[in-house]
Amino acid sequence: MSSQSNTNKASSNNNALLQLITRLHFYIGVFVGPFIFIAAFTGTLYILTPQIEQAVYKEILTTDSRGDYQPLSRQIAAARSSLSEDLTLFAVRPAPEVGDTTRVMFLDSTANLTGARALFVDPVTLNITGNLPVYGTSGVLPIRTTIDFFHRQLLLGEIGRYYSELAASWLWIAALGGLFLWYKGGKKNNVEVASKTEHLRKRRRHYQLGLWIFVGLIFVSITGLTWSKWAGSNIGTLRANLGWVTPSVDLSLANQAVASQDEHTNHAHHGTQTNESTKIAKQTVNTDTLFDGVLQAARDAGLDANKIEIKPDRTGNKAWFVREIDRSWPTQVDSVAVDPNSLEVTSKAEFDNFPLVAKLIRWGIDGHMGVLFGLTNQILLTLFGASLCIMIIWGYKMWWLRRPNPGSTSKPLLEAWAKLNGLQKIVTLLIAIALGLSMPVMGVSLLFFLLIDAWRWHRS
Repeated sequence: MSSQSNTNKASSNNNALLQLITRLHFYIGVFVGPFIFIAAFTGTLYILTPQIEQAVYKEILTTDSRGDYQPLSRQIAAARSSLSEDLTLFAVRPAPEVGDTTRVMFLDSTANLTGARALFVDPVTLNITGNLPVYGTSGVLPIRTTIDFFHRQLLLGEIGRYYSELAASWLWIAALGGLFLWYKGGKKNNVEVASKTEHLRKRRRHYQLGLWIFVGLIFVSITGLTWSKWAGSNIGTLRANLGWVTPSVDLSLANQAVASQDEHTNHAHHGTQTNESTKIAKQTVNTDTLFDGVLQAARDAGLDANKIEIKPDRTGNKAWFVREIDRSWPTQVDSVAVDPNSLEVTSKAEFDNFPLVAKLIRWGIDGHMGVLFGLTNQILLTLFGASLCIMIIWGYKMWWLRRPNPGSTSKPLLEAWAKLNGLQKIVTLLIAIALGLSMPVMGVSLLFFLLIDAWRWHRS
């Protein structure tokens, strides 16, 4: 009798755990599902935009001119001369290939969303082919920028970031919960059984599609959290404590005086005296002439990617930063620091020497953005995003087909938790607290779930 009693008790605890995960999976689907759907849909749109961007801005990004390139200093001067106001130059991206234009980028508070603007210069003729806001390491243009910001914040500013963090926080839990539910019961729904009702057919398809994209669900959830406000900050702190920080170059120039300064270093005195204005203008010209030498020093140091970016020092006492920005090939992300006085490389960070974790983080971020390995990455993420959207729609249809009758209630989450044994209660409570503290948006939303559930339990 004792053995039979223990068996019944274990079965009861297992059923309670199954019910608990089932209800949690349901709450995630009902309340967080719409946010996951929006994130998946807008993310898929973003993945498809590189080719759209190239087509829409073709006349700006490319040129028919062929011949020897003008020095970068002259290209920068051409860009400056086309500005209607004095802006701070913060980076230059030389034309990566024959037929491409050079990007000369300035800080501009009037540039919507981005705060930066690029002048596109024909490197042969010095003609200005375009003037557009740009954003991010990829230098995305207005179409992609709008979709990017809609994906991450619904174009609502900082407050909009809570939506994407909510989606990323719960997605991986929904995936693990769905896997558990499939293991406990969904895998038994074979073709013969599933063909009996539309609900079972939808559930079987939901399970199967979830299994196909399970790894992708975990991947985009974790990598997406690295961009989030609260969870992302905690992840950054954890990485720093574990030594998982991506290596970077040292821009300090100890005991060295930098000959050239950014044109805005002395902006507080601009216009106070004629000779002061002339002095600043000369400093600007002198700074611009350094770009060619800095670029050559970086090339000599081994930066051989076609896509490269040069960031001059704006403080007047640090090295210039030069980096490879071709994210389609994971090894071409080296960077160097160049002393603008001597044109010597003072520091270098090579991807080959990155710790394994730093390499995985780099690959993960680029893979999430759809730029790793180019078109292959785009196709895989597009299929994944479309599958996730379809799976969410099927999930809602499953709920609609099995929705409770008016006035009735399904078993609450807390009722299932109350049926767990002591150890299970402690473990689930500790997990919930740990996740809630490390991912605050998840923690707050979980409290919201529990309040609704407590009300439902009280009513039932």
